[in-house]
Amino acid sequence: MKHKVLLFFFLSVFILFHSSASGKTGSADTLKILTYNVRNCKGLDNFTNYERIAQIIKRMNADVVAIQELDSATTRSNSVDVLAELALKTGMFSTYNPSISFQGGAYGIGILSKEKPIRKESVPLPGKEEKRSVLLVEMQDFVFCCTHLSLTQDDRKASVGIIKNLVSSCKKPVLLSGDMNAEFGSPEIQLFSENWQLLNDHLISTFPANKPEKCIDFVLAKKSEKFQFRIVERIVENEPIASDHLPVWVKVVVISN
Repeated sequence: MKHKVLLFFFLSVFILFHSSASGKTGSADTLKILTYNVRNCKGLDNFTNYERIAQIIKRMNADVVAIQELDSATTRSNSVDVLAELALKTGMFSTYNPSISFQGGAYGIGILSKEKPIRKESVPLPGKEEKRSVLLVEMQDFVFCCTHLSLTQDDRKASVGIIKNLVSSCKKPVLLSGDMNAEFGSPEIQLFSENWQLLNDHLISTFPANKPEKCIDFVLAKKSEKFQFRIVERIVENEPIASDHLPVWVKVVVISN
């Protein structure tokens, strides 16, 4: 009987260790988040190649992907729904949000996810040169947001508060990714830092892709007393041709307190 008890004990420890190593326990989840401004899949070689971008995304194997600069059924893109095309080629679920009407269709942002979202929500953001937006999808265990902020600093600063209000009632861990059009240390990124934890390495430049000079693409986590975010790995991929931005991903463990 004693041997059976000891066997059960060691088996239980093994199962617990194995579950933890795989990134999933009762109190922690491992997530891989990718943000990528794909420039409508038009590379710096001026060749539009959906397959090229899809293969880059597939190689990253992220749980969720925030994508910026996406046409949907525009004349410019020959009526192609670019996010739907990427979803088909990657085998992921797609959630699109138009920021503006453009050439008979729309232009905006989107999210690819391994898991089908429970719900989506979006709100417009200010942009003097063109209107912007933020897109939120709720998953079973977390909330993920994608945005592409304005080229105008006042608009970006105003957007920080709008995004804060959008996620203020979320009870789950919240992550935000996108092209912020602002560098670390700028007033708008400082505003973000009041309520958000920076997850990617701001010292690694993300734009322009062929000769990176500044980091303007970010992955953030909403600060909370209920959750901690432990960075496991963070990478800026060397993809100098496929788009004018580099893909940025972070692997993080979300720990419930």
